[in-house]
Amino acid sequence: MVVRTTNQSTHVKVQRVLGSDGRTLTLQDHVGFDSLPDQLVNKCVNLGFDMNILCVGETGIGKSTLMDCLFKADFDDEVHTHTQPGVEVSQRVYGLKEGNVKLKLTLVDSVGYGDQINKENSYDPLVAYIDEQFETYLQEELKIKRNLVTFHDTRIHVCLYFLVPTGHSIRSLDLVTMKALDKKCNIIPIIAKSDTISKSELDNFKANIMEELQRNGVEIYTFPTDDDTVAEVNKEMNDMMPFAVVGSREDVKVGEGVVRGREYPWGVVEIENEAHCDFVKLREMLIRTNMEDLREVTHKRHYEMYRRGKLKQMGIADDGAHGPVSLQETYEQKRAEHLKDLKTIENEMRSSYLQKVSRKDAEVKKKLNEMQVKYDGLRKAANEERDKLEEEKKKVNEELAEVKRTIAEVQRLSAEQANGKKGRK
Repeated sequence: MVVRTTNQSTHVKVQRVLGSDGRTLTLQDHVGFDSLPDQLVNKCVNLGFDMNILCVGETGIGKSTLMDCLFKADFDDEVHTHTQPGVEVSQRVYGLKEGNVKLKLTLVDSVGYGDQINKENSYDPLVAYIDEQFETYLQEELKIKRNLVTFHDTRIHVCLYFLVPTGHSIRSLDLVTMKALDKKCNIIPIIAKSDTISKSELDNFKANIMEELQRNGVEIYTFPTDDDTVAEVNKEMNDMMPFAVVGSREDVKVGEGVVRGREYPWGVVEIENEAHCDFVKLREMLIRTNMEDLREVTHKRHYEMYRRGKLKQMGIADDGAHGPVSLQETYEQKRAEHLKDLKTIENEMRSSYLQKVSRKDAEVKKKLNEMQVKYDGLRKAANEERDKLEEEKKKVNEELAEVKRTIAEVQRLSAEQANGKKGRK
């Protein structure tokens, strides 16, 4: 069938559509494109892989010990106390190599989680950290000159949520935190230190956890069942969640062999014995079977949701019937909106300035009037005081003149009296 196109490249006027099944041609000789999978594998192996694990749980619940057991390594972990004032995020990056495969492993720990009396919003630093990694990757994507092939991807691929083995039900703090994280990363709940409760309590605890998660709408990661090679085992493992694990850094002698486990007065708990705990199942599912799916789901689901929301905020979106909105159109639209906003802000600022000037002018005039009234009052009072003083001065001068006249008269009379006595003698 031949289809003529008008909205494609000007160089392509006709394209041939063979249908959904296409048409198979037999090659006359070896061409070589059958080596494409090998080329892809070699390229990936040379570049290496990134794996980022977020461990959420209380201090001392066994997060670092479990990481050592999962990767059979002794990570240099810092010992934390229960006195943290708030929740902090600690990130450590390690370079691992197994065979010729290189893995850049990032372990992220929730330091101080659950240790405060007020546990409200304890998950905020975790959500902020995950969003920060998404934002870093998005900014690299949006660069004109970008290099995502060698870029260190720090997006969280899986969150191992460590549950306290209460044996009864999940705590409200765990429910709230997992609900806040389930749209941002792949959550795998695990029961830590599961050797502290009995087998029957553990089975009931698992059932209660899954029931409460479903009832509260918490979405946890489910192992994929669309690949026939792993569908059966993944379906079985989905039914076993949450995994009940035990971690240990000690080698214990059992019989004539040495195993990794925990020794008690009543016996030994072997962490790699599937009859004792689910550690082996967790390692198989997390590392050996579904690590790539965790990375893929992180990129295609969780990061895509974050990216879509951010691009919508930036005004970049698919406009359905009219097709994708171009960056140029978005830029022009945003520029026009920005200029309009600036004009509005300018008018508001001018109006506010004029109002402030008017108010200030009225205040100044009022102050001047008050000062003028006060000045007039003071001037009037000063004039009155001056007149009063002049009047008093006049009186004083008159009294002084009168005193002088009186003195002169007294002196005259005294002189006359003295002269009269001399004449009589």
